[in-house]
Amino acid sequence: MGLQHHTRLRPRAVSAVALMAALVAPAWVQAQAQAQTQTPVTGIPENSFATNFPANGDADGRRKALAEKGVTYGLNYVGEWQANVAGGLKRGSGYMGRLEGVLDVDLEKRAGLAGLSFHGNVFSIHGKGLTEDKVGSLASVSYLEAKPTTRLSEAWLEQKFFGGMASVRAGQLAADTEFGISSYATQFINGTFGWPTLMASALPSGGPAYPFATPGARIKLDPNANVSLLAALYNGDPAGPGTGDPQTRNRFGLNFRLQDSPLLITEGQVRVNQDKGASGLAGSYKLGAFSHFGSFNDQRFGTDGLALADPASNGLPLQRRGNHGVYAVIDQQLWRPKSGEPDKGIGFFVHGMASPSDRNLLDLYVDGGVVFAGLWAARPDDVLSFGAAYARISDGARASDADAIRLGTGALLRNAERLLEINYQAQVMAGWQMDLDLQRIISPAGGAASPADATGRTPIPSATVLTLHNAFKY
Repeated sequence: MGLQHHTRLRPRAVSAVALMAALVAPAWVQAQAQAQTQTPVTGIPENSFATNFPANGDADGRRKALAEKGVTYGLNYVGEWQANVAGGLKRGSGYMGRLEGVLDVDLEKRAGLAGLSFHGNVFSIHGKGLTEDKVGSLASVSYLEAKPTTRLSEAWLEQKFFGGMASVRAGQLAADTEFGISSYATQFINGTFGWPTLMASALPSGGPAYPFATPGARIKLDPNANVSLLAALYNGDPAGPGTGDPQTRNRFGLNFRLQDSPLLITEGQVRVNQDKGASGLAGSYKLGAFSHFGSFNDQRFGTDGLALADPASNGLPLQRRGNHGVYAVIDQQLWRPKSGEPDKGIGFFVHGMASPSDRNLLDLYVDGGVVFAGLWAARPDDVLSFGAAYARISDGARASDADAIRLGTGALLRNAERLLEINYQAQVMAGWQMDLDLQRIISPAGGAASPADATGRTPIPSATVLTLHNAFKY
């Protein structure tokens, strides 16, 4: 569609158009150059276990033939043994795993629909994590943790425009695949480095993040190779209201809810020196915000005006309209190897987030760390990482604790949950990655009372968790 009349452009408008053209042109030229130098399609993911076999495990060429028609698929398996060896709720160990099936369809190749593609993935989850029964922390001690089931994750269509410089994605979406991501933080096992504990506690059912996805739409603009602008609108509760575990209420990922109050997330991204061989240090800087339009419980007061900790209270929390927060992510390379990769050498990351204290259990969250990648010539794909996270109990929740102590209905004043993690990631062979990981969770749940103490005066002891983690990509 187009306008049927013409208007004279004012000088400011002409300047704006010229500026946009200056931003867009380099990216368009680069996209065309890349399109002309594409390598042959094989259908084999990068660094796949299939490359260890003759003919990439595709002796009859079926996978390649499908890829040439725009259809690619993959299987990923992640499994880990974890043990809580000290502190927490109780000692113990366990195993859990996840098999993922991924399907991508280029509908331009398949059906002649220019710029249109489909993506879907399904999880089959087995085993049980340690967080709930053995550690007692707010943050999951593994990003794998979820109720055993087979569930649909994402299923969306994406339409690209202007040579890929703009795109719209709609369907069942997960926010943690695109928003607030630190590339350095993906080395760690604890779930808070992927979807921060503050977000998980602030949003209904934990928000649209693993293991959930929810109906939504996302728009992305890439005016040049170094800048991206994203905005997404999601259904605000992946499981919907109710009692019990949200993962039980939406056990198979098929609720497809549309009637809940929406969640809006926006993010701006700037990248520098990302090309291999660039002279400067690589960096990525992100600033984002979220706003949920539903109602949220006050952390301290009831609808009758009394403190919720007061035995005379009706126990019905005062309702607050909406919830929101802001965050920032910095990924910065500190030393670049002679080989020139932007993701090798030494780098650090910082991720910070804040939300209102009257309606959130947590009001401040910070994580960060240092990553050493590919420093040894004999092990170019190995990574050693040191990370830490801090999640502060909100002023509203702490005030409620103080009320409980004053009124004799409680004994402990919570403060913050802290985490230290050391991870060594080894590339055993193409498509097989093994991690050895140590976590120290200090003051689980911010210093909440241990269920083992009937008096409520003893906090949950700090926990130490060991992990042996294996990941396979096919």
